[in-house]
Amino acid sequence: MAGRDDPAVVNSRAIRLANKRSLAAPVEKWRGIRDTIYEDIFTNFWSDDLKAFVQYKGSNTLDASVLLMPLMRFISPVDRRWLSTLDAIEKNLTEDSLVYRYNNISSPVDGLSGSEGSFTACSFWFIECLARSHQLEKARLLFDKMLGYANHLGLYSEQLGSSGQHLGNFPQAFTHLALISAATSLDRALNGKSNATWQ
Repeated sequence: MAGRDDPAVVNSRAIRLANKRSLAAPVEKWRGIRDTIYEDIFTNFWSDDLKAFVQYKGSNTLDASVLLMPLMRFISPVDRRWLSTLDAIEKNLTEDSLVYRYNNISSPVDGLSGSEGSFTACSFWFIECLARSHQLEKARLLFDKMLGYANHLGLYSEQLGSSGQHLGNFPQAFTHLALISAATSLDRALNGKSNATWQ
């Protein structure tokens, strides 16, 4: 699914950089590759059953990594298919403010047995997606709840257990980047400033 290293996202960034800096580059070729990937995801990574974008082609497995789609400008945060995906994630992968990457019990795609904690970065991505889709009251409430999971130094781990214990890598830089991005987006939205999100 679309993430920071997805070829469609990388190509879009390369195209913007080449255009902005007037760099010689095979921009038309890059556009073609980007558009092919985009069409593939919209056609083959959508589940009519779930009404959501899924983890891999032809599956019915939800994966919270798709929360990066609007954050990477792959899809508008108010697109009807995106809002349906956001609802599916909330119903199936979320417990209060905590978001699980995927359900590894019903969909053990990683080959590992046992349960996992919620992924803290996914929780902050979820909050940012809510803010960008104009669900500010819910985004603010969940953001305030997530602040309560930090340790006494304001740091977060990779995952949180069911009782709030820190699991996995600690401190996790990726989590803190997601926190900063969510905080910035939410602050701008609450103050009525443009979030630089295209609709």
